[in-house]
Order: sequence, then structure tokens, then C-alpha cells
Amino acid sequence: MTDTRETDLLASVPDGLFIDGRWRGATGGATLDVQDPATGDVIKTIASASPEDGLAALDAADRAFPAWAATPARERGEILRRAFDLLTERADDFALLMTVEMGKPLDQARGEVAYGAEFLRWFAEEAPRLSGRYGANPEGTGRTIVTQHPVGPCFLITPWNFPLAMATRKIAPALAAGCTVVIKPAALTPLTTLAFAALLEEAGVPAGVVNVITTTSSGAVSEPIIRDPRLRKLSFTGSTGVGIALLEQAASGVLRTSMELGGNAPFVVFEDADLDAAVDGAMAAKFRNIGQACTAANRFIVHESVADEFARRVTERVAAMRVGRGTEDGVAIGPLIDDKAVAKADALVTDAVTRGATVLAGGSAMEGAGTFYLPTVVTGVQSGADIWREEIFGPVLAIATFSTEEEAVAMANDTEYGLVSYVYTESLARGQRMIEQLATGMMGLNVGVISNASAPFGGWKMSGLGREGGAEGIHEYLQTKYTMTPA
Repeated sequence: MTDTRETDLLASVPDGLFIDGRWRGATGGATLDVQDPATGDVIKTIASASPEDGLAALDAADRAFPAWAATPARERGEILRRAFDLLTERADDFALLMTVEMGKPLDQARGEVAYGAEFLRWFAEEAPRLSGRYGANPEGTGRTIVTQHPVGPCFLITPWNFPLAMATRKIAPALAAGCTVVIKPAALTPLTTLAFAALLEEAGVPAGVVNVITTTSSGAVSEPIIRDPRLRKLSFTGSTGVGIALLEQAASGVLRTSMELGGNAPFVVFEDADLDAAVDGAMAAKFRNIGQACTAANRFIVHESVADEFARRVTERVAAMRVGRGTEDGVAIGPLIDDKAVAKADALVTDAVTRGATVLAGGSAMEGAGTFYLPTVVTGVQSGADIWREEIFGPVLAIATFSTEEEAVAMANDTEYGLVSYVYTESLARGQRMIEQLATGMMGLNVGVISNASAPFGGWKMSGLGREGGAEGIHEYLQTKYTMTPA
């Protein structure tokens, strides 16, 4: 990639708010700077919305809702399909944009484009398949009609770590269901969402159906939208703490909510596991997106009989990983999103070592420009270590051992979170027991990557509410009506 191409690409991204089909500056002229985490350089300055701008976006979504809800489902689906085609055609541009603003290696950014685009295609196909039911009541005195209706204007809040996929995963089902949206991307990585909004406009999404507000004042802008009685749905992906605060705000309006929150995923390797497959799965589950994923494996729980060999193999692989700017050839680990992320990873590793763990690879930040942390393997982690309780969100693989299946299950479930778990075993019966016993909303059985647009993504316990993707995803944006008619 050339600097010229990056410069041209960044220049093509709109720098305003997208409200009612028009690009405009923020009220008061406030701006925010977007940085490349690999260099610390400001790559673009864009508008930073005020609370007034947020309500203007909701105004637009509310006005556009009746007409969009009445638009035939096939037509809504065809618009989403055109968006899929356009995004697929421009995959390289979107991948480069994500790499520059977020830091992930370019090959992984291309994977995100493919994954994110699938939500457009999937929900384009789901839109005309919405159905209800009709039948006689048991007494024979009437007929029951059950229909599905769009819930109304929606507020979508997306995180910085998957700038495209989190936008498509929320916008696509909302539009397929007949809802209008206001989306607020994270201030750290807003450019991909702005570029995607321009693509949706080109695909034929009418004015006001999708509105984008970027801001450095997230709480001040979000709360008036959430408390406005015209809003009927809130969808958030981010930390559990913020999610709880948003749920408290949403309660006043009895909003429909979808919450995809934090994780603390166990990765359990039993003594009968195929170690080659387990190591491959571990590398994917831990280091994809530089470990900055809610689905990233956080706690590696390995049977004592294979722990040393597993640790040796993953350490060998980790030591060979190239660290650098994601646009460079062969880079496997890009920068973490900011200085705070580096400090957190370092503090977690330091605490683990203080409690008796051993660093086998990495274990420190890289000197020089950018927010890089070396890919790390830590073994002998004790249960009281912070790294065992907190979501790492960085390239640190932490290993502890177990001796019995019961112990492994107890260790895996010993967390307030329940998003995803990973299990490696060659025993069909044991695999089935793990499906039944591990308290997570998703599970990878002998696989290290589980996300798929056709499957319901979501967690149990403090990891959230609702599901995104799959047949279940569109129902998060629908409400049910029951009508009784005479026999």
C-alpha cells in the first residue's frame, strides 16, 4: 500500500454528521481527531456532534419511519443486497481504512469486510421471509392472527474494535425489519461507519432511514436520545459497565434492548485433544484482532498432562509473530487501540507474575512510536490473578492447569461473564457434556472462530441480552401483535 492511496482514501471519507440524508457540520462547530494507533498521527478531523445534533438525527429517523416501515420487504431486501454488492466491490478500500484507523493487520481487515458484508446479504434474504400465524383458538369461537411489526426508531451504539462488522450487524436487521436508525460509532474508529453510510446512500437507502452521529461527548449525546419517547429500541456493543448504565436509562422508556457486553472466555484443552488443532484454534481465538475481541479466549485451561507441550507449541508460534503496522506484509500483530490498552495489558501481566506466573514470550510494550504490546504467553497463572478475572483485550495468552473434568468445568464457569467458550476434546460424549455444562451463550467445539452471520451471536449472565445474526437477529427489531377475529 502506498501513502498516496491512504491519503486519497482518507480524503474520500465524509467528515460531517449524516442526518436526514445530508452531510453537515456539528452544531457549534466542534470536531474530533482520529488517530492512527500505529503512529499516533492524526489522520482525519471530523465533526463532533452535540446533544442537539443527536436529537436532530432522531427527528430524522422518526420522520422517515412510517414510509420505511411501509416499504415492501422485498424492496428493503434489494437495497441491502445492493449494499452487499457495493461493499464487496470495495472490499480493499474498506479493509485499508479499518487498518489505518484501528490497527488490525490488513488480511484480518479483509476478513472483517467479508464477515460484515454477510450481514447485509443474510438480512436482505430475511426481510421478505418475516411471517406470522393464523389459526382457530382451542375453543373454536374465534380466529387468532399473529403478526410482526417493526419496533420503530432505533439507536445503535457500536464499539471501536470491529468498525464495519458491528455496524452491519446492527443496521442490516434493523433496516430489513422496517426500522430507521441513528448510529453512533466509537470516537476512536468512526471513519469506517461514515464511509459505510455513504455506501448505503448510494445503494438507495432513503433520507432519514440511516443517520450517523460521531462525537467525543458520548454520554451527553446519547442520554437525551435514549430518554426521548420516540425512540423504541437501543442496541449496544461494549463494556458491561457502560451497558448497565444504558439499561438504567432505557428503563424509563421501557425500550427494547440488545446488549452485547464483556467476555472472559475459557479455552479448555482436555488430555485427549488433538494438540495440533488446539494450538491452531488457540492462535485464532486469542490473537485475531490483536486479542481485542469480546470473543477472544481469555483463560486457557489446559489438562496438566498436556500443559507443558501445549505451552511449548504456542510459545514457539507466538515468538515467531511479526509485530508492526497492519499495512506491512507479514504483520500478525498490530497496535493496541491506545495507551490505556497497553497499560492495562502490562498491568495484568505484571500482576500475574507477582502471583507466581512465568512469562514464556513477550511480556512488555514495544518501544518507539505507536501503541504496540508484544504477543505474550504466561503460564502458571493462579486463580486470584487479575488476568483471570478481567477481560484482557490484548495479545496475552494466559495458561492454568486442571486435573479432572469437573475441575475444568468449575474453572470455566467461575466468572460473571458468559459470552463464549472453547473446548478441545476428541470425545463426543465429553463434548456433549460441555455443551450442557458450560454457562455461555456460544461455544466453539474443536474450532477457534465461531462468529457467523447466519448464527445467533450473544451471551448469558453479564455478557448481555438478545442475539445478533441468524434468524433470531431480525426479531430483535420486531414487535408482535395478536388479533382475535370471530369464528
